[in-house]
Amino acid sequence: MNTSSYQLEQAESLSVIHRFLRALSNDQRQYLVDLCADYMLFRGEVDLYLMAHFSDICAQSCYMSRRSACCSREGIVTFFADMVINALYASGEEVARLFSVLKETGKPGKCIYLGEHGCLWKVKPIVCQMFLCDRAKTQVFDIKPFLRKEWERLERCRKMFTWPDQPVLFDVLEEIFIDAGITSPLMYLHNSPGLLRIKEEAGLRADKLTVRTRRHEG
Repeated sequence: MNTSSYQLEQAESLSVIHRFLRALSNDQRQYLVDLCADYMLFRGEVDLYLMAHFSDICAQSCYMSRRSACCSREGIVTFFADMVINALYASGEEVARLFSVLKETGKPGKCIYLGEHGCLWKVKPIVCQMFLCDRAKTQVFDIKPFLRKEWERLERCRKMFTWPDQPVLFDVLEEIFIDAGITSPLMYLHNSPGLLRIKEEAGLRADKLTVRTRRHEG
């Protein structure tokens, strides 16, 4: 069995990102780290929330039983910015591991990035990290309704970084690479008709984007 078109697409995007990051000076790399700082604080907040309230439920009902609607699919949605952020924070060994699995033959009924001990990404794709099935949410929120409001706040925070009705981090990261002459089919904020329409309606279609440092508030 050959590697799939999904794997080839993922590997190609990871390769151009890895080469770009390796060529950066320390100051240029630090600029990207600073640009992502608020997002990483947000991701840390999501991690703590899920670990406190959903970790045991999700591990038992999905990962261990292999029933997950997310992890049982090869073609998970990864944004170009997801890959940039992961490569920026991952060790050389962790990036090499991703390249290795992307060269392997397919894993039927299993995400290509899923290893023996869970996801192989240092910073998981945001779609995966914030996926909660209805069953899990019902189980938690019916007992502790106040946790639903907290989750809704985190969902609003996610849009501050990913939803292009305003200048957002995921769009800016794509633009940095585009300005360097790099393109990728994973640049959904520059390729997706739906997301382009959102940008156009917000008056962002032809504007150069900037992201001001800001704290995520609900």
